[in-house]
Amino acid sequence: MNAEVSIVLPFRNETAYLPECLASIQAQTLEAWELIAIDDGSDDGSPALVAALAAEDGRVRLLRPGRVGLVAALNRGIAEARAPLVARMDADDVMHPDRLRAQHDLLRERPEIALAGTRVELFPADEVRGGYHEYVRWQNDVVTPGQVAREIYVESPFAHPSVMARAAVLRAAGGYADGPFPEDYELWLRLHAAGHRMAKVARVLLRWRERAGRTSRVDGRYARDAFDRLRADYLVRDPRLARGREVVVWGAGRRSRLRARLAIERGIQPVAWIDIDPRKIGQRVWEWPVHPPEWLAGRSPRPFILVYVNNHGARELIAARLAGLGYAAGADWLAVG
Repeated sequence: MNAEVSIVLPFRNETAYLPECLASIQAQTLEAWELIAIDDGSDDGSPALVAALAAEDGRVRLLRPGRVGLVAALNRGIAEARAPLVARMDADDVMHPDRLRAQHDLLRERPEIALAGTRVELFPADEVRGGYHEYVRWQNDVVTPGQVAREIYVESPFAHPSVMARAAVLRAAGGYADGPFPEDYELWLRLHAAGHRMAKVARVLLRWRERAGRTSRVDGRYARDAFDRLRADYLVRDPRLARGREVVVWGAGRRSRLRARLAIERGIQPVAWIDIDPRKIGQRVWEWPVHPPEWLAGRSPRPFILVYVNNHGARELIAARLAGLGYAAGADWLAVG
């Protein structure tokens, strides 16, 4: 049986979680898969667990390149993939039995989609912090290609171990990049910049494990400022900001200004700020005036707005306000995390 999906699973010292992860892969209703498990220099019994499964199941391959790091391990897996579709998986997560089939079917039926994620649920409940609940709630609402394109500068719109992509697209893009940034979010931004459409299966098909020692909590590449710099790098090159329109920034508060400054330092030059705080309206922030939202009404030509306000519920209120003023999300404004 030729593999229709190659599962790329890098791991290091995961004996506690690998059995449940591997069992969830073997339980897939789509059986035409291969598992490429890359041992990133484990010094526990993890490789033996995978080797034992490989001896029983010819669909499983164990690669042992040594301690190469996550990005190199991922790219090795993509290079070794024999199937036209590549699915990501982490050793501490659990697939729903229909995960591979649902993503495979979406990508087969919609050839314009380059990458498809799924909705996810966090577990175990006692390890999950409040802010992460809100992030996953937001992420699970970003499903269609249009939503991904509109929301991509807010946060990473996909849980990394939930994605499946076309192998040819990943290889043409050069795979994952290594640097002082989150490698998954950088790839989504790079694919978006190249014009690729991305979407999500609107089902919860991955149980995404939260734990104190996960890489995203302890590695500086996943710190807030790393995300902010990465967003700014790609935002300034977005063609929606390169069409000769004036740029306005919504959010003249201190935290919003500091995030906006990264884009300004990279070449975006706003003509004004928008804020609802009467203490700010009429003032100047740096060299630009602060106006109320009503200032946007009837302006011709219409400026492009970057919304840097991300307090809970505030972005939804701003979206409604802008819609009332005739500004369309994605076409006339973008939210930035």
